[in-house]
Amino acid sequence: MRREFKMSMLGELSFFLGLQIKQSKERIFINQSNYKRELLKRFGMDNAKPRGTSISPSVNLVKDESGKDVDHKLYRVGFSDSDYAGCLVDRKSTSGTCQFLGEALVSWHIKKHTSVVLSTAEAEYVAAGSCCAQLRQNMLQLAAVVLRFFGCVKPYGILVFP
Repeated sequence: MRREFKMSMLGELSFFLGLQIKQSKERIFINQSNYKRELLKRFGMDNAKPRGTSISPSVNLVKDESGKDVDHKLYRVGFSDSDYAGCLVDRKSTSGTCQFLGEALVSWHIKKHTSVVLSTAEAEYVAAGSCCAQLRQNMLQLAAVVLRFFGCVKPYGILVFP
């Protein structure tokens, strides 16, 4: 490689693109603890108290054969997904979301992120946030239609309750 590229030896690799790297003769350990700390600090959560999960991770869930099936479509209101660094030119991710009212698809959108994210988790977080924002907008529009239908809204958006 030295014949092809100009290189200099600065010592053992310990930090690269936000990843901490620890090398031994048998293994290479890679973690993102500094990135996680920085992310918590950025959003003002560095002093937050950790919470345990509501269920033990060692519990194995099994299907209740005698239980009643639940129609998952009744509870589905939004779905989001993201491709991490999908654009080969600028490494930005693309998110897609869709929102449902019962079984009916009421809105959807696909958007290229405006900034480069540093992990798959962050890309999914941005997509979920976008989905929640769209769900909130849909709820506000639905509330406005219902209020107008029942005559609670006069022109110019003034609420009047009979």
